[in-house]
Amino acid sequence: MVSRHYLRIKTMQALYAYNANPKATVREYEAGLVKTVRGCYELFLWLFALLPEIAFYRMKKLESMKEKYNPTDEDLNPNMKFVENRVIRQIESNKTLMQLWPKYHILWEDDTDLIASLFREIEQLPEYQAYMSTRESDYAEDKKLVLAVIEKVFAPNNLLHWFLGEKNTHWIDDYEEAMLMLYQNVKDFKESKGDECRIDSLFKSEEDEQFCRELFRKTLEHASEYTEMIEGKLQNWELERVISMDMLLMQMALCELLEFPSVPIKVTLNEYIEIAKWYSSDKSKVFINGILDRLIVDFHDSGRLVKTGRGLYQN
Repeated sequence: MVSRHYLRIKTMQALYAYNANPKATVREYEAGLVKTVRGCYELFLWLFALLPEIAFYRMKKLESMKEKYNPTDEDLNPNMKFVENRVIRQIESNKTLMQLWPKYHILWEDDTDLIASLFREIEQLPEYQAYMSTRESDYAEDKKLVLAVIEKVFAPNNLLHWFLGEKNTHWIDDYEEAMLMLYQNVKDFKESKGDECRIDSLFKSEEDEQFCRELFRKTLEHASEYTEMIEGKLQNWELERVISMDMLLMQMALCELLEFPSVPIKVTLNEYIEIAKWYSSDKSKVFINGILDRLIVDFHDSGRLVKTGRGLYQN
């Protein structure tokens, strides 16, 4: 399932695009936002399908070795530990994935060169070499190898990243989030679940999808009001000099503070300061933190800041 951090970033990008070119309707941009988020889930499913495909590729190679003119004992009796990896077999036979892969038209079989390249990298992993040094394994060892492959081969692989980006340009930015989803999902697999291991849905709950939609709508709805609040806290600084991205991030943060009573104050502050590190200037995090801190004091004093739930009110 996608994180709320990811949802905030995608909402920020949709708002930025709307502000830059508001020719389309708010409804159209909102639909585009949800479509982009759903695209990350499709990428997650493509990555899930890689593991069985790589194991299948390796199995075919081992079978072909038996057909050599003068096969060795190792050719005739290869170590099948990787191709019979229990976790990969669970993925391959998973009931949910077997329904989702055809639905999203996910098929790797025509991409043999990429699959071969990925397996060559897997072979170089110290974890793989240690794993294949024996012919016996248990479920924990099988899972440990799969997680190492995701973390050390898939995640940093520029060729895979580029290849998927060619399929969908949005996936260039979604790659890290989808990879994290894959890693966490596999980590939660249990041997006892067999082919019924849980596959994460796109959203943790309907509340997360609603959070995304409402953050987009309400930030636009109250943008003028939030801009006035921010301008009132600018000390020796003209509104026109505020970076547009900083303004947008502060508007979104104010929207969360005032319109989302279940989101803790500290979570909101930390999230937008972190996003500013990646999407705005070097000094933005300090600037944004200072403005929001002063506004939070005003909200406290006026009783406007309403947070529900234990521990949500503290800054």
